[in-house]
Amino acid sequence: MIVRIMGEGQVRLDDGHLTELNKLDDELLAEMESGDESGFHRTLAALLEAVRRLGDPLPDDALQPSELILPSPDATLDDVREMLSDDGLIPG
Repeated sequence: MIVRIMGEGQVRLDDGHLTELNKLDDELLAEMESGDESGFHRTLAALLEAVRRLGDPLPDDALQPSELILPSPDATLDDVREMLSDDGLIPG
């Protein structure tokens, strides 16, 4: 799976990591729903760090279609609300 972090680039991520990422996505969604801004920023940072750690960065000149787009680290609650689907940021 190709994942784009807005403002950073793309990484290739094995589908086997989705379970771990979905746990963080569920936490992020709960924090958004409760308006817990500090928790939201902490969990967003953890989610993006996990994608960076588990994925293999693609070269900057490699333009592949992204199957998943994640917000930048400085995204606000409102920015991320606009990106959400019924499943959160990560489907499944």
